[in-house]
Amino acid sequence: MAFLQRLYKRRRNAAAVTASASFLLLLLVLCLSLRTRHGGTFFFGSGAGARERGSCEAELQALEGRAARCRYLRSSSHPPCAPTGYVDYLALFYCACGEQEGLWWSPWLGGAAIALWLLLLFYLLGDTASEYFCASLEGLSAALRLPPAVAGVTLLSLGNGAPDVLSSVVAFASDGGEAGDVGLSGALGGALFVSTVVAGVVAIVAARRGGAVIERRGFVRDVCFLLVALCYLLAVLVAGTVTVWAAACFLSLYAAYVLLVSTSHCCSVAADDGSTYTSTKPSDDLAAPLLLPVAVSSKQPPRTFASGLLAAVHAPLYLPRRLTIPDIAAHRWSRPCAITSTLLGPLLLAVVTSPTSPTVLLAGALTGTLFAIAAAATTDAAAPPHGRYVRLLWLAGGFLMSILWSYLLARELVALLVSTGIIVGVPASVLGVTVLAWGNSLGDMVADVAMATQDGASGAQTAVAGCYAGPAFNTVVGLGLSMALAAGARYPETYKIPVDAATYVTVAFLVAGLAWALVVLPARGMRLDATLGAGLLAVYLCFIAVRVADAVGVLSLDSLLPRL
Repeated sequence: MAFLQRLYKRRRNAAAVTASASFLLLLLVLCLSLRTRHGGTFFFGSGAGARERGSCEAELQALEGRAARCRYLRSSSHPPCAPTGYVDYLALFYCACGEQEGLWWSPWLGGAAIALWLLLLFYLLGDTASEYFCASLEGLSAALRLPPAVAGVTLLSLGNGAPDVLSSVVAFASDGGEAGDVGLSGALGGALFVSTVVAGVVAIVAARRGGAVIERRGFVRDVCFLLVALCYLLAVLVAGTVTVWAAACFLSLYAAYVLLVSTSHCCSVAADDGSTYTSTKPSDDLAAPLLLPVAVSSKQPPRTFASGLLAAVHAPLYLPRRLTIPDIAAHRWSRPCAITSTLLGPLLLAVVTSPTSPTVLLAGALTGTLFAIAAAATTDAAAPPHGRYVRLLWLAGGFLMSILWSYLLARELVALLVSTGIIVGVPASVLGVTVLAWGNSLGDMVADVAMATQDGASGAQTAVAGCYAGPAFNTVVGLGLSMALAAGARYPETYKIPVDAATYVTVAFLVAGLAWALVVLPARGMRLDATLGAGLLAVYLCFIAVRVADAVGVLSLDSLLPRL
């Protein structure tokens, strides 16, 4: 229990770091693109690696001046330019912040607004996962009495990978190849970043603290499973299309992996081995009752003007989720908020799923009213519900609503990234493999490095486990579920996967990083050291060098791999 609380706390603290880094990255891209703009095209978009864009983008970029582009976007005859979001980012940039040609600062204002909104989306997506989604999964794990190993590779992995998985699902579900590029490149880019940069930094940090020996069996199992999954994915990419059954088979690989981990755990218990690769102290971490009251100091910090101002700014980001997601975490328990969430949660679900259906909206309002009455009659202001089955209902509601919020945020994030790619002339796949991958993974790096630094050998082992089990979950479940849903929506037709030469390059570097770890770590006695870390970092730096060379026109991946 203490281990998971520390882990989730670090991931919450890492959300701000993730958002800030993503904000600076996108702001840099916007600044460079605005400075190098010439004749309606942008510097990054002129490279040989840029693929043929859709008709909307081609027509938009062919127009001279922001006013002409604004008029084009306002016309009803143009094809869709980006996935649907709650904000029309292209209209915001070209119309609200760009219609007056004489205002030189208008595009800079629009770029800053987009970058700031990206900052908030990354923060909200990560914060929703850590504060609500992980808390619900943690409680479900205890209520369902799952074995530690099974909980580690199912619910815990789902909680940690929720932003990546939902971003991939939303991207594949959106119409148009650009969004699919974001989902595919984001999933593979995130797996590459975590398995090279995060694992490399963890190895170097652990080496500076004397090194830590990693359990061989679990490490080899996780890396080999990820390699098998990549081989299956590569076959799908080469085929170019995927059916519902092929996607379902890919998704079922993770079920086989869970079965393998469960069998390994049972064998370890039978052999009287008290540790597993997923959790170094299962009896304390996952088998113990979760969501117990957390000790909070009774001495409250003094109320200052700055803290009040910060709370006022944070309230619009916090209250909508707090009042719609059922939450029975003991340290956050509030009976009024719990009752309100049961009232507004079903209504929000109805608004999102069927906003134009009066019947569905009325059903959502009535359901919420009944739930609120039941919650008011069965809850106590002093403590959250205690009964197992009652808690299961509350946890299931929190799980469902946190997924809904994560889906809404991920959908907006994908729409923003695709629109940003059109504005700055960067292929959507480049933004997916960089901005989206880094934004979803930097929090993991902060948490894993802190774990390896402060928790000794056990923390280093858990951090390394996450560097390979996490990407395996995001790749197989995230992409498998995304392809299955996309193919199912087009059944009996197949789903055409948006793949280019850069995708194969990403897979190749991912395999290279896994092969390096699989060879070097066992050869050095399973001890984390600087050699392993430096090699993994070198793999990722080479990958970035290749993608930059392709973007600026020095190297053409499409010409090097013409058949792909």
